[in-house]
Amino acid sequence: MSEPALAAASEDFAALLEESFQGNETIEGAVLKGTVLRVDGDYALVDVGLKSEGRVPLREFGRGNEDAPAKGEAVDVYVERYEDKDGMILLSRDKARREEAWDVLEKQFEKGSTVEGVIFGRVKGGFTVDLNGAVAFLPGSQVDIRPVRDANHLMGDPHEFQILKMDRARGNIVVSRRAVLEETRAAERSKLMEDLAEGQVLEGVVKNITDYGAFVDLGGVDGLLHVTDISWKRVNHPTEALSVGQTVKVQVIRFNAETQRISLGMKQLETDPWDGVAAKYPMGTKFVGRVTNITDYGAFVELEAGVEGLVHVSEMSWTKKNVHPGKIVSTSQEVEVMVLDVDQEKRRISLGLKQCMDNPWTAFKDKFQVDTIVEGEVKNITEFGLFVGLDGEIDGMVHLSDLSWEKDGEEAVAGFNKGDMVKAKILDVDIEKERISLGIKQLTDDPFAEAMGDLKRGQVVTCVVQTVMDAGLEVTISEGITGFIKKNDLARERSEQRADRFAVGEKVDARITSIDSKTRKLNLSIKAREVAEEKQAMAAFGSADSGASLGDILGAALKRKESSGEEDVGDDPESEEKSE
Repeated sequence: MSEPALAAASEDFAALLEESFQGNETIEGAVLKGTVLRVDGDYALVDVGLKSEGRVPLREFGRGNEDAPAKGEAVDVYVERYEDKDGMILLSRDKARREEAWDVLEKQFEKGSTVEGVIFGRVKGGFTVDLNGAVAFLPGSQVDIRPVRDANHLMGDPHEFQILKMDRARGNIVVSRRAVLEETRAAERSKLMEDLAEGQVLEGVVKNITDYGAFVDLGGVDGLLHVTDISWKRVNHPTEALSVGQTVKVQVIRFNAETQRISLGMKQLETDPWDGVAAKYPMGTKFVGRVTNITDYGAFVELEAGVEGLVHVSEMSWTKKNVHPGKIVSTSQEVEVMVLDVDQEKRRISLGLKQCMDNPWTAFKDKFQVDTIVEGEVKNITEFGLFVGLDGEIDGMVHLSDLSWEKDGEEAVAGFNKGDMVKAKILDVDIEKERISLGIKQLTDDPFAEAMGDLKRGQVVTCVVQTVMDAGLEVTISEGITGFIKKNDLARERSEQRADRFAVGEKVDARITSIDSKTRKLNLSIKAREVAEEKQAMAAFGSADSGASLGDILGAALKRKESSGEEDVGDDPESEEKSE
């Protein structure tokens, strides 16, 4: 071939080669229709109408549960590179599907319509979603209306999503399942709120549990099921009866259309156990119940599901006073109780625990009579006396005034210690007030009564002055007996009513005007004695008509009295003073 011919042929080949490369550039990145020729190892060979065959990894045919391709099957493929080192065209089934999906998704994104996809993987901050070939990112906050800790139950199943953002150049798609749910719930909520009415029975799902109740999803709107409306029986915490995700049947108790607050109840769908409770639990009858709750003021006992009564702390024990109920009974303990009172309207039953036990106060009174001497340990010492332990685990009290005949209460109680064994006499047993009065001083005779002997009011006695005071004289009559003569009782004449006329140790005659057994003292009067003696003398010797003077009459009376040795008591000085 001549040189011009060779040059022309060379130029034609270069042009063809350049044209071929230019065509290849337009083919790369395109989606072509192809036919499966055969399967070779991990690849499927596909004819796309070019001079070379293309190959697609078999794994790309498994997406979406598709079977391996059959010979002659038509498939859409994406041209990644026109020829590799082996002269093959690199094709991709996944990218072909992705490109097709992107086209569809962009149109749906523009319309604002939802798309269907499957959550198939977990990544940092969220999940991956297959949108029919295109992979999208689902943020964790967009999975559900409320935060979801575990989304395993959502994976593998188709869901509706809203496309939030698309960037084809970067291959980014962000979707939201929450947006779809909120839109759906808004429509359901509107429909539900229109039809909602008090007394309506609905089915819902427990969404959240708090200390005071549970929130139930009624299908687009939540209602509060308070802990007191879960069951007629006592429920201390909602978790005792409910769990998150549980389907429950509830009744609308209250509904506020303005605030859209809904109060729900479960127990209202059951028969009220308090109906006819007064007939089932008549007063005075005994029943066995279970302790459900213990407080500072008593214990609640369940008689049947939904019916509880209160055993007040005062009705728990005959003997244990001021003791916390938790030291007498325990939660879940079965106890026998007596019905004391029933108020069906207020839904209250008063129960007694001690009424089912023997009354130790009655038993004590039957066993020990008044004036019986008992012995016990000093359990406690208070400002008003001693508490002594007796039979039946009950205590008797010795008042300060019953400790000693000679000492006052505060002085006498100082001689006792807690734990001492003492003897005492029973003075009184009051079953209703649950009191036993004891006396220690009553174990011996009253020295005051013995010393008094035959002394009585109106009697004239000889006293010895012990103390001289402005107010009068303190005197002693005999051993253990003291008395007091007031200033105005020292003499008839006012000028003589002076205590300084008398000296300590001096003997005086005075008349007993009163006897105070509590203070164990006598009140005496010299004035009353003088008045009585004068009156007696006047009566014995007649009036002044006999010619005798008053001095003569008194002198004769005194002589007569001394010669006879008698001690005339006379009349009541009080009446004499009045006659004056």
